[in-house]
Amino acid sequence: MELNKMKRTQFPVLFTLLFLGAAVLAPACTKQQTAINYNSIAANTDSMPNTGTKKYLALGDSYTIGTSVQEADRYPVQTAAILKAEGVDMASVEIIATNGWTTGDLINATQGRPVSTDYNAVSLLIGVNNQYQGKSLTAYKEEFTTLIKRSIQLANGKPDHVFVLSIPDYSVTPFASSSNRSQIAKEIDEFNAANKLIANDFKVHYLYITEESRKAASDPSLVASDGLHFSGKEYAVWSLQLAPLMKPFLK
Repeated sequence: MELNKMKRTQFPVLFTLLFLGAAVLAPACTKQQTAINYNSIAANTDSMPNTGTKKYLALGDSYTIGTSVQEADRYPVQTAAILKAEGVDMASVEIIATNGWTTGDLINATQGRPVSTDYNAVSLLIGVNNQYQGKSLTAYKEEFTTLIKRSIQLANGKPDHVFVLSIPDYSVTPFASSSNRSQIAKEIDEFNAANKLIANDFKVHYLYITEESRKAASDPSLVASDGLHFSGKEYAVWSLQLAPLMKPFLK
């Protein structure tokens, strides 16, 4: 997220992230199991090349590029590691995401450079910067619809190969301690109601991780070192939910 109290971190627009192996992980887990699974993913995800055939593209903002966490901790990388460990012939993960991006920024990024349209899975998580910057919900709906259509196109025209994640709630982080937390949460819910409706209209998958993100209010280990973004441990929980949704479409 691009915030006035933090220097905006610059990342390249397109990352090709390479990984190899992880311990086999269950799709559902207790709090204690989550920590074990997270450690397994982090320990076994590296940057060694592979020759897999199943292509995964992740679109988004700071949560997708993993601001303030290591590459291996990013949720798309953890998701791919889980899938590879479970026998899916995963190729390199590709990420188009940058800290501070709104829906408009992501539209420009996907339209401004050539991107393959034969991905086996495309995930989309975008909107927190629209909310933070006070952009209208009406504009968000229009631009999110454009991004859904673009995601389907990138997934070879297959809506069931597109996976939308809800916007997490940063009101629970230390950064928001001096803000109107209830107002932030309310607006995040409004944006999520909109993106869920649009996702349903286009018959793409929808993963609601917002309530999970709110657990950071009572668990500091779920927050990254910057006090704003989420940690690799929190991203592991999302990955453990996303990977089983993707797996049937990556056979």
